[in-house]
Amino acid sequence: MMRDFVEKNSIVRRIWSNPDLILLVFAGSAAEFALNRAVDWLFFTGKIPKDPIGRFFSTVSYAQEIVFASENEAIATVKRIGTIHSGVEKARGQKIPDWAYRDVLYMLIDYSKRSFELLFRPLTNAEKDDLFSNFRRLGELMELTKLPKNYADWEEDRLIHIEQDLEYSALTKGLYEQYEKQLGAWRYELLLEIQALIVPPQVRQLLKLNANNPLSYLIWSYSLVDGLGLQSLARWALLPSEHLEAVERLNRQ
Repeated sequence: MMRDFVEKNSIVRRIWSNPDLILLVFAGSAAEFALNRAVDWLFFTGKIPKDPIGRFFSTVSYAQEIVFASENEAIATVKRIGTIHSGVEKARGQKIPDWAYRDVLYMLIDYSKRSFELLFRPLTNAEKDDLFSNFRRLGELMELTKLPKNYADWEEDRLIHIEQDLEYSALTKGLYEQYEKQLGAWRYELLLEIQALIVPPQVRQLLKLNANNPLSYLIWSYSLVDGLGLQSLARWALLPSEHLEAVERLNRQ
């Protein structure tokens, strides 16, 4: 029998099977990577700035392929991703810096944790270790260097990366203009409120997001929304209708 890349009882599977949590991971990552010093790589191909929501679903499909795959399938998916990145590097004549890959891996870890804790409860120490170890294995498959050995070391390195690798730039402004263009005015404002609740303080400060917004008083009601099966209403509020079918395909619960 083929071994699963992520064990079936892992907190990673619980998080990445829930479309609401995945959307929160997207919201946080969309905020932080807009500030990343490697954000110019997104603008090189032009695909993400032109269609950030569409590219999000493409990226998530890769992530879910890995989380819910066998070891062999996960390895094959990582190789495909590596081939895509190599093509971009060859076209630009530069290598994507290793620290930028680590930044993305760290965002997946951090926003997976923050999303779950925002809507449900704090992760246990065992769940934090599980979350970290699974994403560390993904980093190893991608042949990343200087990966922390455990969750505590990752927390320290995560703070270092945030301090060193984030800045507000013209590209940040350009990417946010595309977010607003795709989402429309009121959905864009909702995105900003969600981001304010989930990003680290340093990110919130650089983007001038206000954490004391009306949405913070509604988070407590998520369990009620979840229990009544009203998630689709919440997803409709965040995304234009043409993307709702793609959201439902994320549901692996």
